[in-house]
Amino acid sequence: MPSRDFKRTDRVGAELRREIGLLVHAAVRDHGLPSSSVSDVEVTRDLDVATVWVTALMPEKSAELVKELKGLAVEFRRELSRSMRLRRVPELRFKYDDSVDKGERIEQLLRENPTSAEPENE
Repeated sequence: MPSRDFKRTDRVGAELRREIGLLVHAAVRDHGLPSSSVSDVEVTRDLDVATVWVTALMPEKSAELVKELKGLAVEFRRELSRSMRLRRVPELRFKYDDSVDKGERIEQLLRENPTSAEPENE
């Protein structure tokens, strides 16, 4: 019997990421939210809760974005129940993914001080 490379939670998470990405894009357009995207979706093993990680083009407005998305979570869940073939759609919990911001900050520090990033040849 061949081994299963992907768990069901991974497949559900990937499908949720695609569907929620479309819903967030529409919410940004319709509700005037800061430009954002869904970076990842983590689903619990029992498929009861999905943590949706979002990034914003303007990090200073990330708190506003997450607050608004949390308010729209029930509506998103209702839309997902219509578009996905799941017995029960997981509860959506939105969180801000600051890894992109941290990466940009590290890159900025390396550009400001390029000599310390290069190894010394002896």
